[in-house]
Amino acid sequence: MDDHPISCHQLARMYHMDGRQLQQQYKHHISDYKDWDQREHATEWMLFEQNMGTHISIDETALSNDELYTVVTNKSAKGRKGAIIAMIKSTQADKVIEVLQRINKRSRQRVQEVTLDMAAGMHLIVKRCFPYAHRVVDRFHVQQLATEAVQEIRIKHRWQAIDEENKQIAQAKKKGLSYVPQLLPNGDSPKQLLARSRYLLFKHKSCWTVTQKRRAELMFERYPAIKQAYDMYMKLADIFRYCSSKEQAFKKLALWFNEVEDAGIESF
Repeated sequence: MDDHPISCHQLARMYHMDGRQLQQQYKHHISDYKDWDQREHATEWMLFEQNMGTHISIDETALSNDELYTVVTNKSAKGRKGAIIAMIKSTQADKVIEVLQRINKRSRQRVQEVTLDMAAGMHLIVKRCFPYAHRVVDRFHVQQLATEAVQEIRIKHRWQAIDEENKQIAQAKKKGLSYVPQLLPNGDSPKQLLARSRYLLFKHKSCWTVTQKRRAELMFERYPAIKQAYDMYMKLADIFRYCSSKEQAFKKLALWFNEVEDAGIESF
C-alpha cells in the first residue's frame, strides 16, 4: 500500500480479511502515521518539498464537503506518485503564500514555468513564491471562457425571444384570440430553438447529428452574432488541437485575440 494505489479494503478482499480492521492496523501500527511530521497541521496544509520541479501547476479544487483547496503539482510526475508539492485548505492568496514560502527559497527560484488559471489571486501567489517563473494560462480555462462567451450570447437572444413571445401572448389575449406560436421549419419556436441549441455549441460541427445540424443552420441564419462567436471559439479550439509547440500556439493566440478585438464580438 506504500507503493501502489490500492485501498485497505481492496487488499483485504484479496486475502479474505476484515477491511476495516486492516485499515485500523495499517493506520495505527504498520504505517508511520503517528510519527508523521505534518500530522498536526495536515488538515490545513501539507508540503512535499522533495517533489519540487522546474515546471509546476497551481489550481484550486473542491474535495469533501465542497471545501476549496489550492493544489500545487509537479508536471513531470504526470499525476502519478510524487506529483503533489502542496495542498492547502484555502484559496486566499496570503494564506497560500505563507505556506508555500516555507519551501526552500532556492528550490522556488529554480521553477521555470507555472501553469495556472486567470484568477488574480493565482498570479499574485506565483509572483511572490516563484519570482523567476513564466506564467502560462491553462488552455482549459481559456477555452472555458470562450465557451461561456458563446453561451452568454445565446442566452441573451433567448431572453429576447421569451420577451417577444410574452408580448405576443398578451396581445392575443387582449384581442380574445388563442396564441399560436411561430414555428420554424424544424418545428421549434424561436425560444425552443435557442434553448435546444445549448449542447451543440459545445461540439465541433463535424460531430453534430442531422437534427443538430439543421437546428444550427436555422439559429445561425436568424442570429449571426451566435455564428460569429461560435466560429471564433472553433478557431481557438483548433489552435490548441493542431499547434505542435507552445511558441507556435502563442503566435496564433496573439493573432486570434486581435481578430476577436477587431470583430468586436460581445462577451469575448
